[in-house]
Parts: sequence; C-alpha cells; structure tokens
Amino acid sequence: MFVEGPGFIVAIVLVCTMGWLVNNWIRAKHGYPLEDEWGGKTVKPDNGETLRLKAENKSLHDKLDAMQDRMIVLEKIVTDRGYSLADEIEALRDNRRKDEGSGVPLGLGNKESA
Repeated sequence: MFVEGPGFIVAIVLVCTMGWLVNNWIRAKHGYPLEDEWGGKTVKPDNGETLRLKAENKSLHDKLDAMQDRMIVLEKIVTDRGYSLADEIEALRDNRRKDEGSGVPLGLGNKESA
C-alpha cells in the first residue's frame, strides 16, 4: 500500500498546503482577512473608498430606519382608524341625504340676484 515510505507524508503535506492556499484565495476574493502560517489574521488596511462606502452605508441604514419608523406610524393610522373612519364617512353621507331639502339656496345660477 501507499502508506509506507516518505510519499505518504509528502502527499499529506501537499494536500494541507493546497487546502490552505485555496482557503486564502477564497478569503482574498471575498474581502475577508487572510491567515498567516500560524493562524493569525492579516487585515487589509482601509483605503479612502472603503471608508467612503462605509459612511454611505451607515447613512443609508439611518434613512432606512427612519423610513421604517414612518411606515409603522402610517400602518397604525391605517389599521387603527380604518374601519371607524369609513363608518363616519357613511354616517355623514346618510345625514346629508336626510337633510337634502333643508339647505339654504345660494342662487349661484341666478343672474338676477347679483
């Protein structure tokens, strides 16, 4: 079998090294900190564009939080007063139909009244 001799040890070292290289390549591709030989992390320093993007991201999150707060208030207005508001409008319509003949004519269509 292949277990005997130095070839097996070389294969294990090769597989481990290739795994470490692939791991670091994936981390570098996606912007994660890289590992050194002893397991420590190497963090890439922030440049001006990264800092600008972080500030823009924070301001957009703040705007989104404000919009969510406004949406919560609007949902409360719509759901809490929705049914009673419709009932009040219908009650006003019913009162208007009952009082149609009791209004005072303004004579807007009459030229003589002017």
